[in-house]
Amino acid sequence: MARREKKGWQHYLTKAFTWRWNLLVFGGAVLAAAISGVPDIALPMILAAEITYLGALSGNPKFQKAIDVQLHKESKEISEAVQSTENRLDTMLATMDADGRYRFTDLRNRCFQMQSLAAGVRGHARADRGDDLHTEALNRMLWVFLRLLASQQSLQRFLETTDAKDMQTRVLELETRIQKAQIEKDDKILRALVDSMATAQLRLDNWQKAQHNAEFVEIELDRIEDKIQALVEMAVGHEDPDFISSQVDSVASEVSHTENAMREMSFMTGIEEEFEEAPPAILTVQA
Repeated sequence: MARREKKGWQHYLTKAFTWRWNLLVFGGAVLAAAISGVPDIALPMILAAEITYLGALSGNPKFQKAIDVQLHKESKEISEAVQSTENRLDTMLATMDADGRYRFTDLRNRCFQMQSLAAGVRGHARADRGDDLHTEALNRMLWVFLRLLASQQSLQRFLETTDAKDMQTRVLELETRIQKAQIEKDDKILRALVDSMATAQLRLDNWQKAQHNAEFVEIELDRIEDKIQALVEMAVGHEDPDFISSQVDSVASEVSHTENAMREMSFMTGIEEEFEEAPPAILTVQA
C-alpha cells in the first residue's frame, strides 16, 4: 500500500479555517461582535476562541487523515481526467497521417508557449488562474480544429479512391441508352436504365458534395488556426482582459457554426459521436 504523504501544518490550518461551517460560525460571531456595542471586548475573545479551535482541529490526526484522503481523491480524479484526455487525443491522432499530427501538435505547442510567455510578462500569480487565455474556449477551438483535420483526411481518402471521371462517363452513357430505350419503347430496359441512372447520379452528387466539403474544411482549418494563434498572442500583448474575453467569446460562438457544418458531413467523416461529448482538456496535457 502506498505511503500517505503528509502535508505541512499550514495546509491543515488553511483547510480548518476555510471549512464552510467554520467560516459561517466565525463570520456570524464577528458580525455579532461588531454590532454588540462592545466590539473591543467581544472581538478579541472571538479571535482567541478561533485560534484555539484552529490549533486543535488542524493538529487532530483524524482531521489530517480526512484532509489527506480528500486530497488523494482529488489528485486521482485529476490524473484520470488527464489520462482520458490523452486517450481521446491519441485515438483521434491515430487516424491521421504525419502531416495532420504535426499540424495539430505544432498549434497546441504554440498555445503552451504563449501561456508560458504570458506568465512571464504578466506575473505567475495572475497567469496561473487561466482566465487570461480562457483555456476552456481555446480547448473547444483546438478540439474542433483536430476534428476538422480528421474530417479533411477522411474526405481526402474518399476523393482519392473515387474516380469522378468514370462516374461522369457512366452518367453520360446511361443518358444515351435511356434515350435509345425511349425511342424503341422498350419499357423493361428503360426501367432498369432509369434505376441505374439514379444510382450513378447519386454517386456523382456524393463525390461533388465531398469535394465541396473538402474545400470548406481546408478554408475553415486555416481560419481557426489563425484565430487560435491570434488569441494566444493577444493574451501576451494586450493588457485589457475584458477585450480578450470578448474576442474569445466571439470566436467561440463562430465555432458553433463550424460544428453544425461538420454535423452535416459526418456521414462521410465518421466522427458524429464526438459532437455529443464535451471537449477534452487539451491544454492540460503537454504535447
